[in-house]
Amino acid sequence: MTIADDRSNLIPFSSRLIEGRALAQDVWSIYNAANLPSDCINLGQGYMNFPPPPWVVDAADQALRLTLPNHYSHPKGRIRLRQAIKDFYESSFNRSLDVETEIQVTSGANEGQYSVLTAFLEQGDEVIMFEPFFDQYLPSVTFNGGKPVYVPLHPNLAGERPNSSDWWIDFDELRRAITPRAKIIIINTPHNPVGKVFSREELEKIAAIAEEFNLLVISDEVYDCLLFDGKEHVRIATLPGMWDRTVTVLSAGKAFAATGWRVGWLIGPASIIKPTLAACTRIVFCSNSPLQEAAACGLEQARSRGFFEKQIAEYQERRDVLLAAFDSVGLKYSLPEGTYFVLVDISGLKVPENYPFPESVQGRGKDFKACWFIAMEIGVSSIPVSEFYCEEHCSIGENYARFAFCKDVDTLRQAGERLQALAKYVS
Repeated sequence: MTIADDRSNLIPFSSRLIEGRALAQDVWSIYNAANLPSDCINLGQGYMNFPPPPWVVDAADQALRLTLPNHYSHPKGRIRLRQAIKDFYESSFNRSLDVETEIQVTSGANEGQYSVLTAFLEQGDEVIMFEPFFDQYLPSVTFNGGKPVYVPLHPNLAGERPNSSDWWIDFDELRRAITPRAKIIIINTPHNPVGKVFSREELEKIAAIAEEFNLLVISDEVYDCLLFDGKEHVRIATLPGMWDRTVTVLSAGKAFAATGWRVGWLIGPASIIKPTLAACTRIVFCSNSPLQEAAACGLEQARSRGFFEKQIAEYQERRDVLLAAFDSVGLKYSLPEGTYFVLVDISGLKVPENYPFPESVQGRGKDFKACWFIAMEIGVSSIPVSEFYCEEHCSIGENYARFAFCKDVDTLRQAGERLQALAKYVS
């Protein structure tokens, strides 16, 4: 076949797919169940192996049996859910929320933040992102013409019992990263994958910088219902002067163990929600109607059932079961204060030099090889953290593997038993 006869790529695709790493072979495809042993325990991906609470599932079933919830909802979201969001969140935002102008239901938290970026970014505008970052941030920024600017969290894990709060921000470095093109800063607290809960002092410093440089703040708080050991969650939107420049991103999937429902919501001032609604309407028009009803039921009944208090206790047990396994093996980790992830220090793991690694992990950070080895030889999958960094900073992340503990206790105990076999590879 001559070049003139080749019709396999007639139309060139957009360069934004390359800039956003959308075409690259990512960790989710490399560490996919199809590539790993059939009995490998998946602690890599952050999805639950247990269902949502029965009363929320019953609400979904009931909604599916009615007529109206099976049809289009208002692009703002169903009024029952917006009212439930208002009633549930007003106390933590220290203000009354307007269901018409300050709440936007979205097709998952990811589509919510994507719509904000669509609404506010001009070509070449810069978006500050703390590393390690949730991998969807990058394509969401670049697909909307933005330029990511990376500021790493710095691990200080020299102590005997490192904590996720030991990943610190160099505020001088943050200031140096801000140029006249900077428009947005993304905060994620509690933080995926570190498990860090940003302190009030840290958020006050970020708020002062946002005010000084007139930055819009996207505050990703989808794990706000998963904090441990009595840790305080501070909403940056509640700090002085920050409501007017902050949009808070939240999720029914994380709150009610229903990640596949793709229902989330934004809370913020009308000046941010109105243009975001315009973008959201053109991207998805409206979100899943019957599952909005179920999410509303979840928020309506959560307090009377003591649901989130029970859920935190359950997740804390899951966390402690998995961490006990790492303690037994002798692997250090950053004690997570929130989320359902833990970063384990795999820098001391001695992987055999002649191990037959696949091409997909060759030329990547050493964490890619460590995670592959653990999955294939130990039977527990995890995710290499260097994936969540730019190339310049990926050496910070390649010392860590992310393990998810959003699994039932029996599965975590089984994983813990398997992980004991790592002891002979730990120096």
